[in-house]
Amino acid sequence: MVVSRRIYFGLLAVLVMERLFELWLSRRNKQRALSRGGVEVGTGQYRVMVAFHTLFIIACAVGATFRGLWFPPFLSVMAWVGEAGAQAIRYWSVATLGERWNTRIIVIPNTLPVMSGPYRYIRHPNYAAVVIEIACIPLIQGLLITAAVFSTANAILLAFRINLEERALGNLYQTAFCERPRFIPRILG
Repeated sequence: MVVSRRIYFGLLAVLVMERLFELWLSRRNKQRALSRGGVEVGTGQYRVMVAFHTLFIIACAVGATFRGLWFPPFLSVMAWVGEAGAQAIRYWSVATLGERWNTRIIVIPNTLPVMSGPYRYIRHPNYAAVVIEIACIPLIQGLLITAAVFSTANAILLAFRINLEERALGNLYQTAFCERPRFIPRILG
């Protein structure tokens, strides 16, 4: 095993602290957005997303506790690299959006979309980071089934959320981002 359970549980603890910080930051940014006329959309799906991410971390901890199969060290190392990349993309996205970043869908009417930072390349860099993370965190410990199940569920949840979010953001967003891919930047052209 490339990663000891102790190190892996430490990683999961860091993720829990990160999620708690994100919830605090989101709550603060929500209040600021609402004070500027922001409107929240999709509160029902938000509870599902919070439950999903909580269950994901629990599933990783339980899986690591009972994991017994050998996993190629190279793949574990690649998963670590993927997770580090996901974190870099996440923090770049959060820093770029500043007070407009949120775990909720809150739209301030007639506000131009942010098109700098990672948003120059793709529409949803933060969601791209989540996709990478949901796949990589379990693979660090060789939890193939956990990675597959949660990646599939995450794809379904994100398809719904992105559709809801893009509709809520309206015409300004659609016009600004019509040429940008959702997740994977164009290499050429």
